[in-house]
Order: sequence, then structure tokens, then C-alpha cells
Amino acid sequence: MNKKVRIGMIGYGFAARTFHAPVISAIPNLELRKIVQRNGKSDKERYPSVEFVNNIRDLYQDKEIDLIVVTTPSTDHFTFVKDALLAGKHVVVEKPFTTTTAEADQLIALARKMNKVLSVFHNRRWDGDFLTIQHLIKENILGQIYDVEFRWDRFSPMANTNWRESSSIGSGQLYDLGVHFLDQALCLFGKPNTIRAEIRTLRPNTQADDYFDVTLGYKNGLSLRLKSSLLAREPGPRYSLHGTKGSFVKYGIDPQEELLKKGLTPDSPGWGNEPKEWWGKLNTNVNKLHIEGRIETIPGSYQSFYQNIYEHIVDHNELAVKPEEARLAIYLIEMAIQSHLEKRTLEVI
Repeated sequence: MNKKVRIGMIGYGFAARTFHAPVISAIPNLELRKIVQRNGKSDKERYPSVEFVNNIRDLYQDKEIDLIVVTTPSTDHFTFVKDALLAGKHVVVEKPFTTTTAEADQLIALARKMNKVLSVFHNRRWDGDFLTIQHLIKENILGQIYDVEFRWDRFSPMANTNWRESSSIGSGQLYDLGVHFLDQALCLFGKPNTIRAEIRTLRPNTQADDYFDVTLGYKNGLSLRLKSSLLAREPGPRYSLHGTKGSFVKYGIDPQEELLKKGLTPDSPGWGNEPKEWWGKLNTNVNKLHIEGRIETIPGSYQSFYQNIYEHIVDHNELAVKPEEARLAIYLIEMAIQSHLEKRTLEVI
């Protein structure tokens, strides 16, 4: 009989309701047992076997809970992850990992000391378009890549009052969306040699940044630009990659988030498949043949993150998202902020 991994969750806001709870529930042998929810409406109709509690000690002191998932605002990640590790639990934390590298270092050291699993929910590694780009690079379809741009454009002209748009450290677009792009850049191309950033607040009465333009430089000549704006009514390409053999340009955003918002789960038929009209355009040469046209997007697979967590805990398979990798993304955010303040390109040490 396969071992069950029993899960408790801290927080039941957007991230927990939309991503974590439904994805966890779709994984065999992961059992969501308890959710700490201090405000809002419990979801007993959808998760009748889950116990909703308002005291976090109910998770820490529950000997049957193996893994705690932290989905609170990023400003609180350090405290909750630290306490969960000290309670002897494995931990998954919503991105961004922490607000500073100093916090990340402390948590990584504590996880090692306690001999517990610590991972960060970088689900965008399993976006279909990113999986497709990974495959194109692995197969050298574009040749030596020199020019790359990732964009995450939205149109939201009025500022919200939630924590993501507050003045607290860990809020704003760079921490919220930029950390995904930094994680993807690190997965594809590794640690950059230089970083230069412009971080702005465009909308009236906005306390947090709502625009960033970050350029990562590499020794091989690659320039990788990461951009996001909340005042882009007409979004640009999501991904653009140009190399010595050809180019790949992709519009649109992976469909999994919208499917989850509609109440579907990863065990639904056709999960993660992207409509043909959003497939990326490839223009390249393969074996002396010129190929130009759309290529089918590899299906997205957010469930792969939690499947890996299960296999790492039970079978000791390699952890897909290591805390040291998530820590490096936070380090690059800190360097981007420094670059913006000093108005200069910085060497990444």
C-alpha cells in the first residue's frame, strides 16, 4: 500500500483556493487534512473531509500532519516556515520564497538541521509555453540564443488595497510576477553575470511597483529582458527568443490558472492543453530545411510540482524546486532593486 502524505495548509486566500488546494486534491496519496483560516468563508462543500481551524497550533501539534503548505502573504513567509520546520514538518511555501536572502539562508539552514523538506511553489516551471521553450533549447532548434524577452502585461489602471499593492517589502510586481520570470531565466540559462533594472510606480495612488524592466547579461553575449506593466491594454509577446538558427515568438498565458478559477482540476480531461490560436510561431532551419509556422504548445502540468514533492518525501527522488534555487531568485530581486536605486548595471557575484 502506498504511503499517504498528510497535508495542513496555512491560509485560504487566492493562492490556496485557486492553486494549492485543487492541485493537491488531484494527486493520489496526497491528503489535505486541515486548513488554518482566520478570515473568509470556509469551503466545506468542495472539501468536505478537510477540517477548517483558526488556530495555527492545531497544525503544528497534529502528529498526523506530515507537510505544511504556507500560502500567506509573502511578508509572513519567514515566520510561518520557520515555525513549521521547528514543529518537525516538511514545508512548501508559496512564492516568493522570502522577502530577503538573509531570511532564505536562515530557513535553508534550519531545514537541513531539522532534516526536513523545504520547497517553493514555482509552478510556472510547468507552464506549457515554458515547457515548450525548454524543449526548443534542449534540442538546439534556435541555435545559439542571443536575444530573449519575457513579458507579463496586464491592464489594471486602478490600484487595489490588498497586500500585494502595499508598501510592505515583498509586495509589488517584481516580487509577485518578476520572481517567476527570474526563476524561469535561471532554469533556462543559469546565473547571469550582470543585472540592470528600472522599477516604477505608474498608476495614481499606488504604493507598490507596477512596472519593471530587468535586463540580465551573460558571458556568452545573451541579453535577457524581463518586463511587466499593469498599464498594458494591448499585451506584447509573452516570450521572444532569437538565435543563430531562428526565432520563437509566443503570445498568451498558460491556460491552467483560468481553468482552476473555473473550478476544474488537473485530473480533468485535456488538462493544460492550449488552444491552437495561442500556439507559438517558430521560424528556423532544421537539417537544411527552412521551417516556419506554429508549433503545438506542450500541455502545462502544475500537478507535477506536488507529484514531485510526494516522490521526494516518500521515494527520495530529486527535489524539483530546491530552496537554494528559490533563494537565488530573491537575491536577483535584491540586486535589481539596488540597480534601480543606483541607476547602474551591477555585476552578479
